[in-house]
Amino acid sequence: MKRIITFILSLLLPIICAGMANAKGVDYKTFVIGDETKPTVNKPEFSLLLSGGGDWPYEAFRIFAKKSGNGHLVYLRAPDESFDDKELQAAQNEFYNDIGGFSSVRTIAFYDRKAAYDPFILEKIKNADAIFLAGGDQSRYINYWKGTPLADALNAHIKANKPFGGTSAGLAVQGEFLYSCADSVSVVSEEALKNPLDKRSSIETDFIKTDIMKGVFTDSHFKERDRLGRLVSFVHKAQSMYKQKIYGLGIDEQTVLLVDGDGIGKVYSNTGGYAWLFDNIPINTTNPKAALKLQDVKATAVASYSTINLATKQVDNPAFIRNYNVENGKLVTKAKWSLAIHGGAGVLEPGDMSPEKEKLYRAGLDASLAAGQAVLEKGGSSLDAVEAAVRVMEDNPLFNAGKGAVFTAQGTNELDAAIMDGASLKAGAVAGVTRTKNPISLARKVMEKSGRLMLARDGADRFSIENGLEQVDPSYYYTDERWQQLQLWRAKKFSEIDQTHKFGTVGAVALDQNGNLAAATSTGGLTGKVFGRIGDTPIIGAGTIAVNGYAAVSCTGTGEYFIRESAGRQIVDRMRWNHQDIHSAAYDTIMSIGALGGDGGLIAMDKDGNAAFAINDVGMYRGFVSSDETKRLTSIYPVDVIKAEGKAAKTSNEMH
Repeated sequence: MKRIITFILSLLLPIICAGMANAKGVDYKTFVIGDETKPTVNKPEFSLLLSGGGDWPYEAFRIFAKKSGNGHLVYLRAPDESFDDKELQAAQNEFYNDIGGFSSVRTIAFYDRKAAYDPFILEKIKNADAIFLAGGDQSRYINYWKGTPLADALNAHIKANKPFGGTSAGLAVQGEFLYSCADSVSVVSEEALKNPLDKRSSIETDFIKTDIMKGVFTDSHFKERDRLGRLVSFVHKAQSMYKQKIYGLGIDEQTVLLVDGDGIGKVYSNTGGYAWLFDNIPINTTNPKAALKLQDVKATAVASYSTINLATKQVDNPAFIRNYNVENGKLVTKAKWSLAIHGGAGVLEPGDMSPEKEKLYRAGLDASLAAGQAVLEKGGSSLDAVEAAVRVMEDNPLFNAGKGAVFTAQGTNELDAAIMDGASLKAGAVAGVTRTKNPISLARKVMEKSGRLMLARDGADRFSIENGLEQVDPSYYYTDERWQQLQLWRAKKFSEIDQTHKFGTVGAVALDQNGNLAAATSTGGLTGKVFGRIGDTPIIGAGTIAVNGYAAVSCTGTGEYFIRESAGRQIVDRMRWNHQDIHSAAYDTIMSIGALGGDGGLIAMDKDGNAAFAINDVGMYRGFVSSDETKRLTSIYPVDVIKAEGKAAKTSNEMH
């Protein structure tokens, strides 16, 4: 009986000791659950758990427990004195019983600075396999711990490559720079932006020291409490104080950024939340009496399918990238627009065409970009922009669409076009039209007025007349160059047909300032086409598609293969289901077409206005312009294709 009583007392001793120390005015309280004497079998591995507050995503915490070697966790907090013992032990019990994976969990609640010198506490910190900081008021962590043996012990734990984490206030103190909330009344975004250098925006450093958090300023409850503006202001002030570049890192509620020893972080969330990385906040001195004014602050959202390298601050496959301005003390999303075009594909290398002809092609592409740019810069719709851009190429005899359409085997011209609105998912298409000057405008009219999606041949021609679109005599489409190409085709001299513009479709994709995507494609088809052949251009989901939130796509090449692979829809599905970015989705799609034997290229744009230009073994006439890159850029040759993520994917900023 005595042995049993002794055993029970040994289990209760930590709680009893805590109770004995719980008299009013004590320095700390402590509780424990589990067996602190149990050996930790596996060596702990470094892991940094950054939690934005609220309910915890257990998957991340269970990985954290595993990284501790399934050993002993010390849970630190600095609560209000109104918390009773049951409330103080709630998180401890959640760690041990609900999350699991720890041999023991000890809670230490601090009530003043004296406890940071206590040998008992310092010993527990030293022996911990993992440490986690609770939420609450970060000013207490600063006041109670900074410059004490406890802070030294915490940093020694981190330096020993053991797991460390925190939630809410426990996250807020983990950056190299932090908001100390010195007066214990949290500053809100509006206040911080209007008074950026105010003393209430209290900034500290030299506290928790983690190498991968150098140059980082953290904040929690991010989206839910609208803290985007205050983090920008805090970073701006810290940069002004310490004269160095600093990144902002905000974590949404019920969301965790879990970082490994190499600095690679992954997001876990109960709600689809993000980790937000803020960059491009200017280093300057602000008039303390003036509201903050900044331009082009960059925010990159890290989702569950993204990865972030905290060492390099690079994000792979972000959920989105947004640009913000701060105007008169208010954070506003910068209106963004983007436009990409193509003028068809061909077998192209530098020197294959004369400098004079190349100049004409580039001028044609530039004119198309200028037309779409004029719409988007004024806040016009992406639908208007892609129609305007394609109409310019339809009017240019260099391009195989409209005026420059190739001839069929019978010596006629039959034109196809399609347009799609990513916001409404409405689309219109025409095939085999013979008298409409601008088939892309007819496709739009089909979308808006016909009650149908596609009209063809005589019916499409009749609909065009009835709806007042400009008509032309079939002789309008005649160009000597296209006629000679038909004669070579009839003589079966296929190799003599100009290969520099083998696939002559034109197209445009755009994102407008309201975040809406659109796509448009127009073509004269293939020289010598027979039997009323229709390619991929007017097939929604093959040659043309636009879906808000994912992508807008326009294709050019051997249309039968693009149809078989559902090229446009494939890009959208790769992004939706595989969580691929626009570049890898475009590349993988064009390679799948090549695997079947198809040649060509495509342009694609994502919801953030990023453009991909994917080409297999041919060149493509193409161009790009955006609110971030207002200089119109054009390219032609396949050597312009660059390596992105180990795959060939063209990005706009490498164009010349």
